[in-house]
Amino acid sequence: SMGLPNSPMAGAGIRVSSGNFLVARPLGVREGVDFQHTGELRRVDTGAIRAHLDQGSIVLISPLGYSPAGEVFNLRAEDVARDVAAELHAAKLVYLSEDAPLRDAAQSPMRELTLNEARVMLERPGRARDGDSLLLAAAVHACGNGVQRVHLLDRGSDGALLLELFTRDGVGTMVSADAYDATRPATLADIGGILELITPLQVEGWLAARSRENLESEIDHYVVVERDGAVIGCAALFSYPESDMAELACLAVDESYRNAGRGDVLLDAIEREAQSTGASRLFALTTRASHWFKERGFRDGDVDELPPARRHAYDEARRSKVMLKSLVESSGGGVGTSRTTAPIS
Repeated sequence: SMGLPNSPMAGAGIRVSSGNFLVARPLGVREGVDFQHTGELRRVDTGAIRAHLDQGSIVLISPLGYSPAGEVFNLRAEDVARDVAAELHAAKLVYLSEDAPLRDAAQSPMRELTLNEARVMLERPGRARDGDSLLLAAAVHACGNGVQRVHLLDRGSDGALLLELFTRDGVGTMVSADAYDATRPATLADIGGILELITPLQVEGWLAARSRENLESEIDHYVVVERDGAVIGCAALFSYPESDMAELACLAVDESYRNAGRGDVLLDAIEREAQSTGASRLFALTTRASHWFKERGFRDGDVDELPPARRHAYDEARRSKVMLKSLVESSGGGVGTSRTTAPIS
């Protein structure tokens, strides 16, 4: 690394360590071909690697393995990276390749896959080219053995590594051991993110006004969709047991993440929670998203059909439309086929 006095890295003193961390064996003779000095990985000396890491060194591992007999074997770099990452239970494994990112049937880049989705794709006959099949197989193996996320990047794309690591959606294909988006109950720590999400929608009239104090007192009613530490969606559920009804409120998805089914995920979570409270009907008040609800099994309702407590609190000035849905008929928890997402009241 550059260490000149007038450079940003002045005095950094970065240490890079290497060594005989890989134990290998010969690939041998296969189908009559002697692979001679080509080998396969037998064992990773994780103890030695961790010792160097604990000393603050960057560990450089070349695709060379050593046998107990003193022989040196050439290994596949992709396999070495995969197995070392798995043995270390690395948080991330990054591949730079001409075969990345992965693309779908329409040749559009695939930005993210769960482990299960990657496995299905890998088993699909004729889906992937040789190169991206090997990358995908390596990603599946790594994620299945303790690596949280594997990133597949185009090594010819300028700034690909920086864009992948320092932007929320990246520029490559990410395979994750679990879903990148997490839907969970909201906490007080989420209030800032929820306010940032809903404030522009309140200004535009999509959502009814909610203050920080209101959110603090009602946070137990909210669920959020979190992506890489940021709140990108939210919804709230309020129960009215005396009427066997529940209200879906404050459903919103960040503008950058709409049209990807996240509104459906929130709706499904709210429906399941409403059913668990014993509600047989779900209602929502909306000024601009009535068609979104109709596409998901809601019907037009009337203010008189609301629970008495909610009817008395109805804002005549907003004149929100009442949308109703029977939860008895939708007990299967089906999510609508449309991918459009819209904020509601």
